[in-house]
Amino acid sequence: MIPIIRTAWTALRRDRGALALSFILPVAFFTIFAVIFGGRTNSTPKVSVIVVDEDHSGASQKLIEGLSEESLSVITRPAPKRGVEQDDYTAATAEDAVRGGTAPVALIIPPGFGANPISFGGGNPRVSIQLLKDSSDMVAPQIITGLLQKVAMTAMPEVMAEQGAKYVDEYAGGFTPEQRKRIDSGLEELRNRESREASGPERHHDPNRGMPISVTTRDVVGQNKNNPMVSFYAAAIGVMFLLFTASSAGGSLLDEAESGTLDRVLSSRVTMGTLLAGKLCYCSLLAFSQLVVMFVWAWLVFKLDFIPHLAGFAIMGVSTAFAVAAFGMLLASTCRTRAQLGPLSTLVILIMSSVGGSMFPRFLMPEAMQKAGLLTINAWAIDGFTKVFWRDEPISHLWPQVLVLLVVGIALFLIARKLARRWEFS
Repeated sequence: MIPIIRTAWTALRRDRGALALSFILPVAFFTIFAVIFGGRTNSTPKVSVIVVDEDHSGASQKLIEGLSEESLSVITRPAPKRGVEQDDYTAATAEDAVRGGTAPVALIIPPGFGANPISFGGGNPRVSIQLLKDSSDMVAPQIITGLLQKVAMTAMPEVMAEQGAKYVDEYAGGFTPEQRKRIDSGLEELRNRESREASGPERHHDPNRGMPISVTTRDVVGQNKNNPMVSFYAAAIGVMFLLFTASSAGGSLLDEAESGTLDRVLSSRVTMGTLLAGKLCYCSLLAFSQLVVMFVWAWLVFKLDFIPHLAGFAIMGVSTAFAVAAFGMLLASTCRTRAQLGPLSTLVILIMSSVGGSMFPRFLMPEAMQKAGLLTINAWAIDGFTKVFWRDEPISHLWPQVLVLLVVGIALFLIARKLARRWEFS
């Protein structure tokens, strides 16, 4: 056994690239997940929320101010276009923004909220804040619903006390003039104290004060789909395995080079450019075929809405397959041996998949990791398939994803062609 171990170790040590990658791979992969999951200082991720104030009351303004102080990115108007400020969101434009993916949640504060922000039941009208959500993000609506109740406890103490006194007055038979005078005096003192705290360097809240806010939730994306998350997982997992398939298919160049077949092919009329182009087409067809099989299976077994989205699927499928195939050609042209290709392809593909959203949704990652994900094929492919199957957007809206995938594919193929010149002069 000892000679066998010594021989295997000597072979690995001679291939320095394979030796280094064997130890770099686990460290790199651990680092990616440590950055995603271990870098948070609290358990509440940064969430974007659109807020529409139709009430314009003191209570609604305090509620918005309180939400801004939490771990939320509160958006009240669209981003400027060509330097021109846009009007505040309305209920209709906020719903369109959620449907388009600008934010996972929108809050609509209706007229009359300030007159009756809380209710303890009975015959009194109960004004509800409307929460519009994109159900592909299962975390954001839960976070914002909980923060709404927390903000109601901490940001509107005088409203809470005033509403409580009103219900006691109504259901307990009324207050005496002396009691009413003392309650009004206490409310005035509470308002003054809150004003002093708000103008100070730090605002303090009493977590024991609370009141319920009525929230009505409505899905604006995915509400009519049979199995809404299937399309996301099909795209996410599909792209990751396409990368592995393209890497393996591209590795045939290394097999041909080691066996001497590549020299015989190049000695004929076939040039290296023609050979790489042919292998690129083969890998693209193979990758696209795998996507078709995966999505047809999702349609037949998991009721994915596949037929109505055939055109969008075809466009995104071809673009993704082309970029993935070019990536496979680049890996094969970069490596010297099959022993190098295995660890290198695994390392790069797992990093791309983890950062790009194939393993963990990008919208749950830190902001820096979300931006880093845009450097991967996975992120652009998943975004495109999400537009097609989840958001039901028209084909014309796919141009950013298609353009990036095609440009990346062309760039990777040109780099692979340049690196492959070593076989022409070997």
